[in-house]
Amino acid sequence: MIDFFLDAYSNVSMTHIILEFIVFVFGILSVWYARQENIWVYPTGLIATIISTYLLYNAGYLGDMMINGYFSIMSIYGWYKWTRKVKDTDNMPITRTNSKEKIIGIVLFFATIFVVFGIYNLFDYEINADNYIDIIASGIFFTGMWYMANKKIENWTLWIIGDLIVTPLYAYRGLGMLSLQYLIFTILAVSAYLEWRKILRKSNLQL
Repeated sequence: MIDFFLDAYSNVSMTHIILEFIVFVFGILSVWYARQENIWVYPTGLIATIISTYLLYNAGYLGDMMINGYFSIMSIYGWYKWTRKVKDTDNMPITRTNSKEKIIGIVLFFATIFVVFGIYNLFDYEINADNYIDIIASGIFFTGMWYMANKKIENWTLWIIGDLIVTPLYAYRGLGMLSLQYLIFTILAVSAYLEWRKILRKSNLQL
């Protein structure tokens, strides 16, 4: 197993390895801060997603590249939303999605799949089996990031599903550190869901 991961980096530049390690560290920090409902989720996440966009562009994985570019934009949006005062007193609380937000999530999911698929065709990239998995995961993460920016607890359900999909996908592609990172993301996302659910139940009891 160790040889499998190490062999993937045998012909990779030291710059690439260092950048991937930075993504690994700051990506985990970002999820950890999200679990704690800490605003540092966004600056740490920005570092990870911007570098990931660059690495995935070089690797030719357009779907993953686009979703990380989107993460960067949504991190700025989420940073603003999380710090904006609600009713001039409190910051945005954790809530569940209502019917309208569920519909928006479904639309975002299918719209993302359609756009990413179109981008692959526009640039005349050959779409292999793993790319279809990548496209579906992009739709899940796209929606999850929007829910997170709006502090909807369902974001963690989508992160868990998406992380479980891409962990073996990155291992298959030889991106060992990213695969390990998403495995850790899965564990943290489960923990974060339980933590946010506890906060949500406590806030509902106080109403």
